[in-house]
Amino acid sequence: MASDDQWLVVGLGNPGPDYAGNRHNVGQMVLAEMAHRLSAGFKNHRTHSSVAEGRLVPGGPRFVLAKPATYMNVSGGPVQSLLRLYDLDVSRLIVVHDELDIDFDTIKLKHGGGHGGHNGLRDIIAATGSNEFTRVRVGIGRPPGRQPAADFVLKDFSATERQNLPILLADAADAIEMIAADGLTAAQLKFHTASS
Repeated sequence: MASDDQWLVVGLGNPGPDYAGNRHNVGQMVLAEMAHRLSAGFKNHRTHSSVAEGRLVPGGPRFVLAKPATYMNVSGGPVQSLLRLYDLDVSRLIVVHDELDIDFDTIKLKHGGGHGGHNGLRDIIAATGSNEFTRVRVGIGRPPGRQPAADFVLKDFSATERQNLPILLADAADAIEMIAADGLTAAQLKFHTASS
C-alpha cells in the first residue's frame, strides 16, 4: 500500500557472515541500528531481501528497512522489486552505502547524481531506470598506501575504527530519521555542518 509517509531504506552490502564486518557492509550495519530503534527484526522476504518494518513514533514516518540478500553488484533487482511491491516511487528510496571518497567517521547526504564507481549504486540506477533517490554516504576513507580499493572495502574495520564505529552508525541512523521527518535539506544542514 503506497503511503506519503513511507520510506524504503536499503542498506548495501554482501550477504553472509564472512562479509558482515567489512567496510563494504557499513550500509547494512546502519540498518541494524535502525531496526534496533524500531524494535523490529529482519525477516526473509520474497524480494530476495531481509526486511524489517515499523515506525519510530506513532503517526511518524513508516520505515521499510531492506538488506538485499544478493551480492553488492546485483542489488538493483531486489530494490526494484521492493519499490514495486510497496508501490513506492524511487523518490521515496534512501540508499545507505560506504563511500571511499569521504573520510571515515563522516556522513554526507545527497539526492541524485551518478554512481561514482560504486557497483551497488550502478546496479540500482540501471534496474530502476533512475538516479533520483537519496543517498546516505558513510565515509570509510581511502585505502592506505597502494592497497587496491577493492581489497580495502572487503576488509573489516580496523580496531581503532571499530571504537568510533557505533557513533558513525548512530549518526547515519539519525540522518535517515531526519530526512524522513524534516527533509533532505534540513538533514544536510545539520550533518554537513557538523562534519566540516
